Amino acid sequence: MGLTLEEIDEILRIEADHDCAGVGGQKICVKILAIAELPSRFGRFQVAAFWNNRDAKEHIAILHGNVFGRQQVPTRIHSECLTGDALGSLRCDCRDQLEHALRSIARQDCGLVLYLRQEGRGIGLLNKLRAYALQDRGLDTVEANLALGFRDDEREYSIAAHMLHSLRVRSVRLMTNNPRKVEELERHGIEITDRLPLVIPPNAYNRFYLETKRDKSGHILDFEGRPHVEEQGEPVRLEGMPGK
Repeated sequence: MGLTLEEIDEILRIEADHDCAGVGGQKICVKILAIAELPSRFGRFQVAAFWNNRDAKEHIAILHGNVFGRQQVPTRIHSECLTGDALGSLRCDCRDQLEHALRSIARQDCGLVLYLRQEGRGIGLLNKLRAYALQDRGLDTVEANLALGFRDDEREYSIAAHMLHSLRVRSVRLMTNNPRKVEELERHGIEITDRLPLVIPPNAYNRFYLETKRDKSGHILDFEGRPHVEEQGEPVRLEGMPGK
């Protein structure tokens, strides 16, 4: 069961005057401005709108059930991808990961997806398309970003950490193939009890992109398309992390 109208009113009342010192080197501060019902083809959700008072960017949390005060909440942190999420591009696996996360979370007692406005690994839509053009000429995704003067990945996760704190989430089971997300969230005080892999079989257009993520960016990927581990009830434990 999701948040009641009374609970929503109380959350918005508390958040209305929120203005903290911020999280991370950029002192990011976000607050919840609205919560509404979001029935979807993947399940029934509620959506919470966050506003960043440092750069006025808007982010959302897609909520299933009541995550407030909960532990070990299945969580996906998803960076915006217009070409994949909205247009169905086959050059990446972003839409597949988002849809799988939503379907998987909808089957749980509670869970959430944080949808961050970090298009193109944080370089923005225009530069992402410039990077695509360089990839069309033979560069891989890392080489293209570097050629444009960026790091291979410009995303940062202080926004996500603040959002989780705002939602009073006490610990998460993080749905990711990217160890850097785990490291960044832990650095910002988020307790991660499990890593839940997202196993997305490659297609003819994104295999090289996925291989580059594995070989150059350290992503943990399985190209065999084996069943999703979390669906089997066998979460992958992070090295050195106690099972909870």
